[in-house]
Amino acid sequence: MSQSPDGGISKMETDEGPVLPVDYRPQSWRGLPMEAIHRQRQPFELEHLPAVTAGNLHRVMYQLPIRDTPPRPHKSPGKWDSEHVRLPCAPESKYPREAADGSTSIDSRWGMIERALLQPIESSEELQNAILSYNTTYRDQWHFRALHQLFEEELDESETRVFFEDLLPRIIRLALRLPDLIQSPVPLLKQHKNASLSLSQQQIACLLANAFLCTFPRRNTLKRKSEYSSFPDINFNRLYQSTGQAVLEKLKCIMHYFRRVCPTERDASNVPTGVVTFVRRSGMPEHLIDWSQSAAPLGDVPLHVDAEGTIEDEGIGLLQVDFANKYLGGGVLGHGCVQEEIRFVICPELLVSKLFTESLRPFEALVMLGAERYSNYTGYAGSFAWSGNCEDATPRDSSHRRQTAIVAIDALHFAQSQHQYREDLMERELNKAYIGFVHWMDMPPPGVATGNWGCGAFGGDSYLKALLQLMVCAQLGRPLAYYTFGNTDFRDDFHDMWLLFQSEATTVQQLWSILRSYSQLMKEHSSAKEPREQKATKKKLYEFIKEELKKATPVEAGTPGTSGSAEAKSESKASVTSAKTSPEVNKKTTQQSPDLFPPQSSQDDSDSSPEQGILMLSDDEEANAMMEAASLEAKNSKEASNSSSSAPAKSNSSTTGTVSGGRQLTLLEMLDTHYEKGQASKRPRKAANAEGQAKSRKENNDVQDKEDFVD
Repeated sequence: MSQSPDGGISKMETDEGPVLPVDYRPQSWRGLPMEAIHRQRQPFELEHLPAVTAGNLHRVMYQLPIRDTPPRPHKSPGKWDSEHVRLPCAPESKYPREAADGSTSIDSRWGMIERALLQPIESSEELQNAILSYNTTYRDQWHFRALHQLFEEELDESETRVFFEDLLPRIIRLALRLPDLIQSPVPLLKQHKNASLSLSQQQIACLLANAFLCTFPRRNTLKRKSEYSSFPDINFNRLYQSTGQAVLEKLKCIMHYFRRVCPTERDASNVPTGVVTFVRRSGMPEHLIDWSQSAAPLGDVPLHVDAEGTIEDEGIGLLQVDFANKYLGGGVLGHGCVQEEIRFVICPELLVSKLFTESLRPFEALVMLGAERYSNYTGYAGSFAWSGNCEDATPRDSSHRRQTAIVAIDALHFAQSQHQYREDLMERELNKAYIGFVHWMDMPPPGVATGNWGCGAFGGDSYLKALLQLMVCAQLGRPLAYYTFGNTDFRDDFHDMWLLFQSEATTVQQLWSILRSYSQLMKEHSSAKEPREQKATKKKLYEFIKEELKKATPVEAGTPGTSGSAEAKSESKASVTSAKTSPEVNKKTTQQSPDLFPPQSSQDDSDSSPEQGILMLSDDEEANAMMEAASLEAKNSKEASNSSSSAPAKSNSSTTGTVSGGRQLTLLEMLDTHYEKGQASKRPRKAANAEGQAKSRKENNDVQDKEDFVD
């Protein structure tokens, strides 16, 4: 008799030959069944966000109440400023047009886009030429290798013909409907502000069709002080230039989405009729929890930990965590293809968040409610592959949103793994998860579906990240479904730790005290001049916690029994600059104020120490996605200089117009590295003051208003 080692249904054999599989399947999960995570209710009974209501903090791009499907666009005067998306169809959108005699004149960008896209396009080369005709600055830099490979090598002749004869004309028609479908200015969800934005699925499809055709102005530059340097990229040009099989599979997902949502000339029955809401949450330190004072019991968190399944499949009805890059979508428009990127291509409506969401700060998260899933997939990273259509049966709420709630929270990237056990950085992760998991409604919050957040390429320890997320769920009273992605040992270890917390009645503040002690221990190990083999034998985190809980003596209820001196020493170092609320007070605040976390000013970097500059980005670096490319380029140039004795490295031109095609590819690779790693230069930088930043932005806008064609 043979047995599956991983808990699958075993194939049994007897002397008489194989027999049908029996119902032998060791349970893949530990803890409580999913019914407990759903609080013994139906999966979609509890709501994540209130109904859509237009207001100062919530911009609604369609008419309320909804009387038509799809909803009709809301009409209001357009705006061309730094607070709103600069639409390519706006009257102010200009670009240089080249005449046959070589002369140039400033023309309407939208007019150029219409003329280019309404011409017959029968190949990927002709599509590239059409896109470059209204992006002439990049004529010698954009080479759509992936797009050409898709049609020349990956798809068969009939599939290619269908795309250029049917699907591409549908995408173009939808894109050119932008002035009709977007009749109000689209606000930017900027840093330090709480704001919500709701769009119809039809409007999102139109915006993404424009991104597919690379029409958005001012979103292509690599310049350090450009207007959108602190925003993710949105035009698809970088995806078209990337390489690798996963890139081709992502393109298949996106094209399948357009096949599903773009109407034909005679039939619009396939146009999606729902809406999607994006909520930016921005907090201040005084509204976060003092974890050293939290008496929330960890063992009371209903926990389901599973080695099988995925967040998007098994976490239906729960708050699903997107292991985000601070620039939303990460490398989805490059070669990146891990958790966040996969979610964004199987649910492409999430991609539109890249258009208007500024990079996330340490106390910020983005909640996305209503995105529909269109594709199935297999594999992960390099093995990722589109595997066909997905019919999303998720019910809609009263506001016509699919009841799929996704929260984007970005973890820190650790170049050296031991740094993540530092107290200030653990607290940063706790606060980040808290901002993402906090519930603003009176009803009980749905559970959270998550997993190894910030692990993998970001260097996080899943054992630690699981505890931090458990602490946040205990504080907020949310059940937790945790997926270990095949790691059965970690599943069992995490479950055993939860059982220990139950038996010892361990509270959040007790675990936080132990983690702080462990942080001190790790610091001592790091500072000690001990051999590497001795460092490798240091106590593992869970072993340390178990030993500390065994040593603990119940001095009084809710008080940790760990080393008081270490606690006092760590407490004296804590930078608590303002009053913090108890769970009860905080809950009351969330119910009374729609603007729970006021805009930040000088408090933005209050969680950063000088030493932390090694790991966390300063304001200037945080605000500029392209600084990674600049720093890496300088490093590569220096290395090239050192390795070559023939000539010194040539200085790089600061203007994109002089960049060669070869160097452009290098910058694309650097940008991919930035989005994957989530970290720019490690060099500490002083944050620019608010007045200086405002002045710089104003000067930059003045220049770009005069020379809009300089992307």
